[in-house]
Amino acid sequence: MSTKRPVRLDTVYWGLLLFVVAQMLILVVAPRIGPFLDENNIEIPTQPSAPIAWWPGEVTLPDGEVIDVPAHSALGPILIYIFAAAAVLGLTLSKIPLKALKVLLRLLFALLFSWGALIATVFYMPLPLAVAVAVVFGTFWFVIPLVWLHNLVMILAVSSLGAVFGRFITPWTAMAIILALAVYDFLAVRFRFMLWMADRLSQINALPALIIPKNSSEWNFNLKKREKIVEVNPADREYSILGGGDIAFPCLLTASVYFARGLAPAATIAVFGLLGLVSVYAIQARFLKGKPMPALPPIAAFTLVGLLIV
Repeated sequence: MSTKRPVRLDTVYWGLLLFVVAQMLILVVAPRIGPFLDENNIEIPTQPSAPIAWWPGEVTLPDGEVIDVPAHSALGPILIYIFAAAAVLGLTLSKIPLKALKVLLRLLFALLFSWGALIATVFYMPLPLAVAVAVVFGTFWFVIPLVWLHNLVMILAVSSLGAVFGRFITPWTAMAIILALAVYDFLAVRFRFMLWMADRLSQINALPALIIPKNSSEWNFNLKKREKIVEVNPADREYSILGGGDIAFPCLLTASVYFARGLAPAATIAVFGLLGLVSVYAIQARFLKGKPMPALPPIAAFTLVGLLIV
C-alpha cells in the first residue's frame, strides 16, 4: 500500500531512493551467502529444479528427473502461511485491545529488526560484533523509534528476508507469490482492510512500512509521540506510507533471480521493480489525486515483464 500527497515530490524521491537502497542491499548481501556457508561448512537446501512447485513432495521434471521439493520451496504452503498470518493479525487487532498488544508486537518487531541487522552485517564482520550491532539496532528502535531509524531497520529487515529466502525458491515461484499478493493488495485497499490494519499498527508504533515525512524536520521525530500516522485524506497527511511488502517481495524476487541466473539478471529485475514503483506514484498523482492505492499490482506487472526478459 502506498499513500502520498501528489504535490510533495520529495516524498516520492525518498520512496524511490529507499526502494533502490533495499535492492542494492540484496545485491550486496546475496553474493556473500554462498561463501559464508562454505566457509562455515553449513549445508542448506538450494533452489528446486522445477520452475514452480505447487506442493511439497516428489516432482517429476519434463526430462523425467524426479526431485523432492520441501515445504519451504513450494508455493502452496508459502501462500497459506502468508494469508493465514494476515488473517490472524487482523483478527488479533480487532479482538484484543491495542494496549495489551503494544509491548508484545513491539518486541516481535525489535527481534525482526535485530535479525535483519545481523544478516546484513554478519557476512562482513566477526559474528560477536555483528550480534552486538544487531542488538543495538533492535534495542534503540524499541526504546526510541525515530523515523529515520525505523526506516533504516525496516530496509535491513526486508532486504535480509529477501536475500535469505530467495535462495530457497525459484524465480517463478517468487513471481507467483507477488502476483497472488498483488490481488490481495488490491482487494485489501479496495475494501479498506489494509488502511484499517495500518492505522491500528501505527497506533502502537509497530507499523511494518516505510514512513516518509513530508517535512525534513520530521525525520528525527519520535514515533511514540505521534498518535496518528496513517491518514486517508491527503490534506491531513503528514507522512507518505510505503508498505514493507511492497519492497520485501520485489527483493525476494531479485534474490531468487540472483541465485538462479546471476548478478546481471537480478539487477535487471531490480530495475523493473523500480519502474513499477515509479508507475505507482505516477498513477496516484495523475488519477487518484493522492488517495491510497495498492502498490503491488503495478510492481508485479513490471517485474513480470522483467522476468520474461531475463
